Amino acid sequence: MKRKIYLSLCAACALVLVTVATGASTPGLTSSEILIGGTTPLSGPASAYQSVAKGAAAYFRYVNSKGGVNKRKIKYVYKDDGYDPSKTADRTRELVQQDKVFAIFNSLGTEHNLATRAYLNALKIPQLFVASGATTFGKDSKQYPWTIGYQPNYRAEGTIYGRYIAKTSPKARIGVLYQDDDYGKDLMAGLRNGLGKKAKLIVSKQGYDVTDPDVKSQVAKLKAAKVNTLMLFATPKFAIQSFVYASNLGWRPKAYVNAVSSAANIMGLATVAAGKKQTEGALSIVFLKDPTDTVWKKDAGVKLYRSIMKKFKGGNPNDVYAVYGMSVAHTFVAALKKAGKNPTRASIMRAATSLNVKNDPFLLPGMSVGTSGSDHFPLDQAKLQRYHAGHWVSFGGLFRVR
Repeated sequence: MKRKIYLSLCAACALVLVTVATGASTPGLTSSEILIGGTTPLSGPASAYQSVAKGAAAYFRYVNSKGGVNKRKIKYVYKDDGYDPSKTADRTRELVQQDKVFAIFNSLGTEHNLATRAYLNALKIPQLFVASGATTFGKDSKQYPWTIGYQPNYRAEGTIYGRYIAKTSPKARIGVLYQDDDYGKDLMAGLRNGLGKKAKLIVSKQGYDVTDPDVKSQVAKLKAAKVNTLMLFATPKFAIQSFVYASNLGWRPKAYVNAVSSAANIMGLATVAAGKKQTEGALSIVFLKDPTDTVWKKDAGVKLYRSIMKKFKGGNPNDVYAVYGMSVAHTFVAALKKAGKNPTRASIMRAATSLNVKNDPFLLPGMSVGTSGSDHFPLDQAKLQRYHAGHWVSFGGLFRVR
C-alpha cells in the first residue's frame, strides 16, 4: 500500500515537473504554442488601422514558417472593437477569461488601452507594445508595471512640430483640429511645449468626438479664425475630411499631419479627394520605411516586408500601417526570445523592459528599439518629412523624441 502511494506521489511530482517545464501552468503557453491576443478596429471610424494587426499577423506566420521561437509557434488572435473603448474592455476580457491568452499584444487606441490597463495590471497580465503614442503608457510604468507602449509618444511628436514652427514660421497663425481625448490632448500639450513663449501663435482650437460624423463645422471655424498653419491631430477619417472641407472652402493652410494619419496610402486618398495643391507641402514625422517610397526600392528590409505580405496574406503591401505591425511583431519576437526557453508572464515583461534591438529591418536606418527599467519608451527617434508631388520626402537627421 505504501509502495503504491509512493509511486503515485512520484507520478504526481513528475507530472508537475513536466507541467512546469512545458509552461502548461501559464495560460496561453504550451510546449508547442504561445497564444497572444489584442483588439483592433476592423470596423468603425478607425478601421484603416486594422492593417496594424494584419501586418503583425503576417510577420508571425513568417516566423512560424521558420520554426517559431524556441520551437513554439505564435498564435495571434485579434478581435474587432469598432474603436469603441467599451467594446475593447469586453473583447479583452474574452481574450483573458475565455481564450486564456498569455499576453495582450498590440491593442490599438489610447482610450481603448486605458479602458483595460487597470484590469490587466491587477491580474498581472502583460499589456505589451500598446498601439498608441500616449505618454502615459511610458511615464506611468511604476503604477502600471505590466504595460508598455511602442511608437514615439504623442507629446514628443507635438513638441517637434512646435519647435519647428517657432523656428521657421515665427508669425504663424496656428489652428488645431484635435480628437478630444487623451490622444489629442497629448499632442496639444506637446505643441504648446515646443512653441514655448510663442504658444500665443495658437489662435484657434477645435475638438471633435470620435463618434462625430464629420468635422465640417470645426474646419469652417478654423478658417474663420484666419489660420494659416493647420495642425491635424486626428485619425485618418477626420484628417482626410479636413483636407476635403478646406479645399471646398478655397482654403489652403500649411498642414501638419500627426504620424497616425500620415501613412502614404492615407495621404494618397486625401490627395485624390481634395486635390494635389491641398496636400502639397504637408509635414509630419517618420520612423518607418515607406514601401511606396522609391528610395527603399532595393532595401533589404522593404524587400522582406513585401515578400511576407505576398506569401502570408498581409493585405495591401503599400500600407505603411502594415509596416508598423511588422515592426512591433519583430520586437515581440525579440522579447520572446529574451524571455527564455520557458517564458512566464513575468519573464517576458522583464525582457520587454530591457531591450536593445538594433536590427529591426522595418525602421529607418540608425534607429533602434531600446528600453530599461526606467525607460518604457521603446522608440524615441524620428525624422521630419514633407509631402511633395504625391509622396513623402524626409529631411534632416534623426532626432530623439522624448
